[in-house]
Amino acid sequence: MLQKILDTLKIDRLNPMQEETLAAAQKSDVILLSPTGSGKTLGYLLSVLPRLNPDVQEVQALILAPSRELAQQIEQVFRSMGTGFKVDCLYGGHATNPEKRSLAYPPALLIGTPGRIAYHLREENFAVASLQTLVLDEFDKSLEYGFQEDMAYIIGQLKNLNKRLLVSATAMPQVPSFTKLKNPVMVNYLQEASNAPDLQVRTVEVQKGNKMQALLDVLCSIGTASSMVFCNQRETVEAVSDFLSGKNLPHGIFHGGLEQPDRERTLMKFRNGTYRTLVSTDLAARGLDIPEVEFVIHFQVPDQENFTHRNGRTARMNAKGTSYLLLHPDEKPAYLSKIPPVEKLPARAVLPPPSPWETLYISAGKKDKVNKVDIVGWMLQKGGLEKSDLGRIELQDNAAYVAVSKTKLDKAVKLLQQEKLKGKKVKIEKAM
Repeated sequence: MLQKILDTLKIDRLNPMQEETLAAAQKSDVILLSPTGSGKTLGYLLSVLPRLNPDVQEVQALILAPSRELAQQIEQVFRSMGTGFKVDCLYGGHATNPEKRSLAYPPALLIGTPGRIAYHLREENFAVASLQTLVLDEFDKSLEYGFQEDMAYIIGQLKNLNKRLLVSATAMPQVPSFTKLKNPVMVNYLQEASNAPDLQVRTVEVQKGNKMQALLDVLCSIGTASSMVFCNQRETVEAVSDFLSGKNLPHGIFHGGLEQPDRERTLMKFRNGTYRTLVSTDLAARGLDIPEVEFVIHFQVPDQENFTHRNGRTARMNAKGTSYLLLHPDEKPAYLSKIPPVEKLPARAVLPPPSPWETLYISAGKKDKVNKVDIVGWMLQKGGLEKSDLGRIELQDNAAYVAVSKTKLDKAVKLLQQEKLKGKKVKIEKAM
């Protein structure tokens, strides 16, 4: 089964952290400490998989995650493994009735945020008699977000647990007793990644009152490469966005004050290249399905922990990356032994060319029995497009989002509006 999954995922072999996690989980409870981007999701999912029995028609394993985005990412990884087991993902921000209907046919693996899982437990929407495996992912973040009460309640209801995996990207001074871990094995890969040999950290000197221009200069020097700009507050994200919009530099924004659909759409556009730059709070520093970025820009100096997590968005899995710190002359983070080398930027900022991609919305998805092959065939045959005009496709339950060549988008929309997709009339438009 393991080799089949690796073949499906096009992975040659597991990394040392994943191998150690798999071995440890066969013997005892596990505390897995590993940085963002190290492949720990696959590591613990492979540890859960052997504990799922296809003959048991109830929930057998539960994964708790602190955010909707992380829960969805875990679900996507599990689905991509092609195990054949049903998985459900539950989180707030939408109606509970569709989730309740899905739980009527219980998944083997249930993934969700603590608040939503606790709700369904109280409503007795799924049975727990067969639930023997629990994973607490990004556990430190769950505590930080105030989910301790919900997690304690959930764990208290799971009387038949015999395997617990606690996962975190940062070390914790102590593990709360409500987790009920029993003689856990520590799998700690934080130290190995802390040096990040392929990460270059550079300083951008900022004159007083000129930080926005300094940021623009950096983004212009980066050109068409992918980048994430981190701010400490959502108000700063909005201010930076207003400035960049005024300079005609396309970008997306991400913070906790946005509605969930807006956040999901922004991440989709960043993943498919419609946006090359994402401006965010530390909400995007970890636990999100975001591809490898080449540049991280600290518009505001964070604390040491978030500095590490932000930088973890680049130079991941043996790739190279660069992190820029925008600092005033007298500014120096206490956790740095010395100021990183100063980056010399071009004297004149030249805006990079716009992305060649736009994102197309289609009002049909998995529940309409539509897959990616259907969409590609339909758009090539009916939309006047070539394969090179199509980029990343993301399927949701009731919708699909497709990266389409910007120069072909309007013509394709006009043609496809007249055509049915798998015999169904669908709405198709540029995603806003």
